[in-house]
Amino acid sequence: MRSHPRPRPRSRGRSLGVLLAAASAVAATALTLPRRRPPPPHQPRRNRPPRPRPPPRLPALPEHALVGYLHASFANGSGYTRMADVPNSWGIIDLAFGEPTSTTSGDIRFSICPKSECPNVETEEEFKAAIKAKQAAGKKVLISIGGQNGQVRLESTGARDKFVSWVSAIIDRYGLDGLDIDFEGHSLSLNTGDTDFKNPKTPAIVNLISAVKTLKGKYGPGFTLTMAPETFFVQLGYQSYGSDPWGGQDPRAGAYLPVIHALRDDLTLLHVQDYNSGPIMVLDNQHHFMGGADFHIAMTDMLLTGFPVAGNKNNVFPALKPSQVAIGMPASTHADNGHTAPGEGTKTLNCLTKKTDCGSYQTHGTWPALRGLMTWSINWDNFNKREFSKNFDAYYGRG
Repeated sequence: MRSHPRPRPRSRGRSLGVLLAAASAVAATALTLPRRRPPPPHQPRRNRPPRPRPPPRLPALPEHALVGYLHASFANGSGYTRMADVPNSWGIIDLAFGEPTSTTSGDIRFSICPKSECPNVETEEEFKAAIKAKQAAGKKVLISIGGQNGQVRLESTGARDKFVSWVSAIIDRYGLDGLDIDFEGHSLSLNTGDTDFKNPKTPAIVNLISAVKTLKGKYGPGFTLTMAPETFFVQLGYQSYGSDPWGGQDPRAGAYLPVIHALRDDLTLLHVQDYNSGPIMVLDNQHHFMGGADFHIAMTDMLLTGFPVAGNKNNVFPALKPSQVAIGMPASTHADNGHTAPGEGTKTLNCLTKKTDCGSYQTHGTWPALRGLMTWSINWDNFNKREFSKNFDAYYGRG
């Protein structure tokens, strides 16, 4: 350890010479050292706007998705399936159905199946919790409006506004991802003289487009929008559109086309029901019949190629993106007319995505990005030992 040095005794006084010498040394030092600038006065931090946080990344649909309807509000011979028991195969789950209090009211109601009809139904809280669990696993859960018994005609702006309000209330109550439009029967038809699908005039069409755009604007880019029209409302538009200028045809023919076209930039998926259909003339100018691969191939080729409406080559319905298209098939022979056997479903996908197994109909392209399949319904697929969903999973090497 070092010892402390002894302090020197201080001098009680200094001579004048010593003081002058010390003063000279201080002055010299002052001349050689740089002068320090006085510190700047305190300045408050400017109120900078906070950096915007990027929106949360929403789970995207899988490259190839399976869409199914869940009998959430009613029971039938297929039995009730609880939300928590929906198999993992399904990428989009459509709750069937939200229905209007009357055809033109715009007042849409939805509630889960009553216990008297569905003895094994879950509570509403369990239902909501199961929806959240599906969403956390990357699934989309939508409210489907319409169905066979839910005729909806938004003939007035008042009905339009009620539609937006009530659909929003359902989405918010159950924490849903969006909307499926399954308008059937007489929900959509065109007024006589309404012949341009790009500029519709029929109030029920115009108000529906406006209502959906409002919902999309309210919920933002994460809003999932799907549609499930019948072939009569879409592909039949190649042959005839509306009542024609003279009012001689069924005014429902092709009546979905203006809705699809106006919303194509907002549309997540179009899955036409390739079942419960009569023969349809397609791009080879031949009539094709439901039930086999040929029908699905021809119907889907029209959507991915585009087609002249009512045969007018100057009025073409433009092709949709392959990622916006799924093919609607019944899950079993019990579900609906036009059931497609698993082998025919495989041929359909092979032709459209690989240009193999095309049969007599030749497509106008090959679309590996085709999104997938839709079925009526999850319940009927479960009833049929999941034949439909297992075949899809096997095709794409899943699970």
